[in-house]
Amino acid sequence: MIKPTCEDTFLIKKRDLKNNYFSMVFKTYSRVDQCQPGHFVHVHIPSTDIFFRRAMSVAGVLVESGEIEVIFKVVGRGTRLLSMLHPGDRVNFLGPLGVSFKLPKKSEKAIMVAGGVGFPPLFYMATEMVRRGYDPKNIEFFYGGRSVSDILERTRIKKLGVTFHPVTEDGSYGEKGLVTGPVERYIKSGDKAKMRLYGCGPDGMLRAVNELGLRLGVPGQLSLEAPMPCGVGICLGCVVPLVKGGYARVCQDGPVFEIGEVAL
Repeated sequence: MIKPTCEDTFLIKKRDLKNNYFSMVFKTYSRVDQCQPGHFVHVHIPSTDIFFRRAMSVAGVLVESGEIEVIFKVVGRGTRLLSMLHPGDRVNFLGPLGVSFKLPKKSEKAIMVAGGVGFPPLFYMATEMVRRGYDPKNIEFFYGGRSVSDILERTRIKKLGVTFHPVTEDGSYGEKGLVTGPVERYIKSGDKAKMRLYGCGPDGMLRAVNELGLRLGVPGQLSLEAPMPCGVGICLGCVVPLVKGGYARVCQDGPVFEIGEVAL
């Protein structure tokens, strides 16, 4: 079990990805070597009056230099203040937190389904798999959004060498429609016994991916989003119902759950 730490780190690079999305790289964070795809950090901005931390999925790490990247969308005052930081500004990280993804076997196809701001943990997972020697041709990266402005970091995804499947609802980039349409088509065209399905994105998309996995018999995992005031399982602000009965805490028992585990 990973022991999280609470420590200060400093912003060294900020990019405006447009459409209210930002990428931020922080240095030095002593636990980058403990981070795994699916983990998140709980971020506090000391220079503001914001009391609660913000949960941020890890989008990537550079272990040698102690750098960690988060990608987020501005949705409220906290994320807006975070987006206004400048290189050299200090923040406080609590982490790494949560349950990470289980990587597939190298002989299996990893079918990743990202939607909107659900992109960062799957991008981190694809990056880490390539770094560990997985064949990029065994990674199918489906990425859906309302329009081209919701499909982030297209050049970085392509550089990984994975098979990239962009899908937009308005048809402004990639295939037109919902991302789950081409995912279902792809699964039905291949060997389902050698596939693993991974999803992160809006609730509606996760429900559809969960249903696809169950109906087509493809196991996998989903990363959920929820309000996480404490991030460590104390406040119970992020509980979700389980199919078997009872509840789980997204921050402590997740955010990664098996397909079919949570009543979505």
